[in-house]
Amino acid sequence: MTACAIEGGSAGAAATAEPEAESGTEPDPKEPGAESGPEEYGAEPEPEGAGAPGKPAAAAAPGLPGAAVDEVGPEASYAAGGPAAPADDGTLPGRFTLTADGAYAARLTAAPGPPGERAWYPERWTLDGPEPYAVPLPLGQPEEPDAQVAPLADGRVLILRRVADRQMFSLLYPTGPGTGELPLGAVECAEMTLLPPSPDGSRVYALSAGEHSSSLWLVAGGAFGPEEIARIPGRCSGGAWLDRAGRMLALDWRAPGGGPVKAVAVDLGRGSEVTPLLQIAPGSDDRLLLADADSGLLLIRSDAPGHDRLGWGVLGSCLPVRFPECLRLADAAVTPFAVQPGQMLMPESCAVALRIDGAAGSWVGVWRPAGRRLHQFAAPLGWAPGAGYWSRDGVLRLPYANGATSCGVALLDAPQDVEPSSVTGRPGDTEDGTQPSAAVSAPAVCRPVPLGQAPLHRVTRSD
Repeated sequence: MTACAIEGGSAGAAATAEPEAESGTEPDPKEPGAESGPEEYGAEPEPEGAGAPGKPAAAAAPGLPGAAVDEVGPEASYAAGGPAAPADDGTLPGRFTLTADGAYAARLTAAPGPPGERAWYPERWTLDGPEPYAVPLPLGQPEEPDAQVAPLADGRVLILRRVADRQMFSLLYPTGPGTGELPLGAVECAEMTLLPPSPDGSRVYALSAGEHSSSLWLVAGGAFGPEEIARIPGRCSGGAWLDRAGRMLALDWRAPGGGPVKAVAVDLGRGSEVTPLLQIAPGSDDRLLLADADSGLLLIRSDAPGHDRLGWGVLGSCLPVRFPECLRLADAAVTPFAVQPGQMLMPESCAVALRIDGAAGSWVGVWRPAGRRLHQFAAPLGWAPGAGYWSRDGVLRLPYANGATSCGVALLDAPQDVEPSSVTGRPGDTEDGTQPSAAVSAPAVCRPVPLGQAPLHRVTRSD
């Protein structure tokens, strides 16, 4: 089996991939996994779970949805029992989207009201100051719940509205007591999906999939409104940036005649040239979920081991893709949503934030490839599941909103993995990510940080 990697902007050398557990032989896929969900708020069990199919020694800090914010709300509430409960005010019908640097976020929300009668409107969150705050961006009439929004680095918010078979784009921005709107144009197609904002925060791309091909559009940041920049035979989905220049975009691709899904790379600097990125086995579905440009760490979902598993690899490396047993959770789906930046050439040291979805709700997981342990934490009440941002020094920001706090960010310090024993080579508590799935470690308490005591972790980057 091979895994193709991009190196220097082109397809790199193939690597032998072995979809198995981190150490020893891969356990029987039918073996039961760990109990899903923390035992109590702030609990940190160490299950061996089932990477469920799915659609990322400092003091313990609070955990909640986050962006690149440096402060936490004065009283971040946590859901009892571990999983985050839904916010009791207007919630998102879609995604909570962050800029690549975590300075801004955008969501679609609504004021409280009877179901079916809520007035939806965009909202921009500012997260790079001493205290997070939200700015509503309503217009003369409410938005449809299926509208999509994305923040830009200059503070404006792109909104995508579907009107019949047309996709209409505008930029929204606060102006005095009201909202300004700059129409960008429209595209004739039935469906379109916004991709994550580019790393520089000035451009937004979107995908539209047809019967035989997919189109990649530059919908914000261009010179002439929405512009089709590539038409790719087959069906594309997903979307992850591979570099900080916003040139290399990874997509999940299926051939026009059907077949397995493979990750490909689109080089926007070379006429949107498409090259293979990932192939673990000829017949396996291999999707790229997340990529870190600093370390080269890739988070992958593949059924090459015989069933869907969450794995990791390194961009441009000849090492095999690995599928840690600790990321397999029984009756819960595990999805990565953020990778710690700034770990140059140290992919195994990167802290990865994971969204864990079980029957009881959603909570937060933290894992490092080198540690082989999955730490689990309760999420604050009103967390936007799957939203968060790491600082370079390992602090996870989790944005949330609930009845008591309209815009808050909780801080969670990445837990330190136990150092291996000098005698056995294993962690002192014998947990290395390959023990029986039901193993659970002692819980750790996770508590809010008062606003006045929250440290400032904002770092100015040269890139």
